Amino acid sequence: MSDEVQPGFVRVRLDLSYDGTEFSGWAKQAGGRRTVQGEIEDALRTVTRSRDTYELTVAGRTDAGVHARGQVAHVDLPREVWAEHHEKLLKRLAGRLARDVRVWALREAPSGFNARFSAIWRRYAYRVTDNPGGVDPLLRNHVLWHDWALDVDAMNEAARGLLGEHDFAAYCKKREGATTIRTLQELSLVRGDDGIITATVRADAFCHNMVRSLIGALLFVGDGHRPPDWPAKVLAAGVRDSAVHVVRPHGLTLEEVGYPADELLAARNKEARNRRSLPAAGCC
Repeated sequence: MSDEVQPGFVRVRLDLSYDGTEFSGWAKQAGGRRTVQGEIEDALRTVTRSRDTYELTVAGRTDAGVHARGQVAHVDLPREVWAEHHEKLLKRLAGRLARDVRVWALREAPSGFNARFSAIWRRYAYRVTDNPGGVDPLLRNHVLWHDWALDVDAMNEAARGLLGEHDFAAYCKKREGATTIRTLQELSLVRGDDGIITATVRADAFCHNMVRSLIGALLFVGDGHRPPDWPAKVLAAGVRDSAVHVVRPHGLTLEEVGYPADELLAARNKEARNRRSLPAAGCC
């Protein structure tokens, strides 16, 4: 896959957000299911009065029910379409899109930019409350209710044992031909004044169900069902543990995607496409 934009086209970066409650995830699907990608591509085609559908490439595909505050995508538009419409495109999209998805910025991307492969990290937040009364009804689509009291200090102790570069096969849904080696850069939890616990999870990339599985393991520590060293032992075992539950998607939000300086984009794209392996263990 090349990062070169075809002659006559302009690569445009989109910054967007959405409430994932009514979406069947990001990616287009057969059968007419409502997806974020499908909604935005349809709106782009309509407001630019184009016959063709211009396909979006996204920084991180989200599952059904998962939200995004800082999602990034790119699209390659014919130069004449961009020239004609770019000044009014943002407002026209706002008038066309449903209220649960917004495009906040549209701009010509720097050379070599790829929303997916140029990213150096993605940051998610997972929100949960252990309030005995449940979740504030106004937050019910964004906060998980856990009906056991949670020890945030124990969860943070467990989280520290998961940081760094590892094979996260024990916390990922395996996909044929895809590596599960990732670098977990941050995993920390804070209880707010409102009692909601926010877990911040940042990595260079994530494999399928990784965040929700990590949170499931930490919740099991937080409510006392497992000791703080248990999640790291599961990681080291390298196989799925039936005690690790994939928590529900609605507590998860993609908050931000990080990119390198423009002059480093090409190198990052190449690096991101390399199949990863862990360093071999030493002999001694």
